[in-house]
Amino acid sequence: MVALLVLAALTPLGARMDGMPAEGLDLPSNEPSAESQPRRDDDLAFYDRVIERIAGGEAYYDFVVEEQRASDYPVRPGLAVRLPTLAYIHAALGEAGMTVLAILLMGATVWAWWKRLGEEPGGRRVQRIGTAFMLMGASLGVHRYHFVLHELWAGMLLALAFGLHRPGRWGGALAVAALALAIREHALPFVLLMGAMAVWRRDWKEAAAWGVLIMAFLAAIAWHFSLVSSHVLPSDPESPDWLVLRGLSGWLGNIVLSSNLRFLPHDIAGPVVLLMALGWAGWKSSAGTTGTLLFLGYGLAFMLAGRANNFYWGAVVAPAMFVGLAFVPMAITSLVQSARGKA
Repeated sequence: MVALLVLAALTPLGARMDGMPAEGLDLPSNEPSAESQPRRDDDLAFYDRVIERIAGGEAYYDFVVEEQRASDYPVRPGLAVRLPTLAYIHAALGEAGMTVLAILLMGATVWAWWKRLGEEPGGRRVQRIGTAFMLMGASLGVHRYHFVLHELWAGMLLALAFGLHRPGRWGGALAVAALALAIREHALPFVLLMGAMAVWRRDWKEAAAWGVLIMAFLAAIAWHFSLVSSHVLPSDPESPDWLVLRGLSGWLGNIVLSSNLRFLPHDIAGPVVLLMALGWAGWKSSAGTTGTLLFLGYGLAFMLAGRANNFYWGAVVAPAMFVGLAFVPMAITSLVQSARGKA
């Protein structure tokens, strides 16, 4: 673990394939544009236009491929075009409504983890600090500058679903995870893990429910692909490869740059991510086992797939990962005792 922490401190977190630094989720630039307004990130400005056109009465699939092509964004394969769920919600609620929704979602997530920490073995003694860490991770969700970012909402919803879940009581978690999956397909590994854990517990009813959700998602994504493909031209280029094997930099960079850890020096923030994972691994409970598999699984995926400019994928798991910091002292004590041969 010490060797990994040293390696994390030395690993560049934001290096792109061309060697240039990748920027994290930051506040809008103060550099004025031609209209004397703060400059909006190109990706976020694209989502703004999509929401405006939906609010104006246009149907998403009638224009999104054309709009994406005009912005010089790839439209092949179909996953390069986002699912329309968040855009329709945003168009219906407006920014004021999304602000209220974000505050309510943050509050519900913090409350869910207060309850779960109080009920899980070993959780009550760190209930306050663990909930505070959850608030630290969840507070990014009320950053209205990034309300159009799909990963931000999917990550908050997955944190809520994780906090709500109990073996034998999974209905609320299933419903919240379904909404996360409808917003961003990157929520699928969470759903697969929850189904696998239900199978491990031999809770066939819960396993079947997660299985039905997976099948419904596959049907929906096939429908999405069919609607997108009808507007794709043979001349449209393929998206650059997502399998780029960034290694430890991919995992640590994604989590740091898409969370509030981005305010720390990188040689500190990188090791903190590993300490989060260590804390989850040191918590011997149903939640601890699930969290360990969840965050290490996404970590492996980030090491293998995703370009440096896809760092925001980390927001899908970053909020709930903060809770692991509450269990670091217990995990380190356990490691030391094991190294000394004590039970």
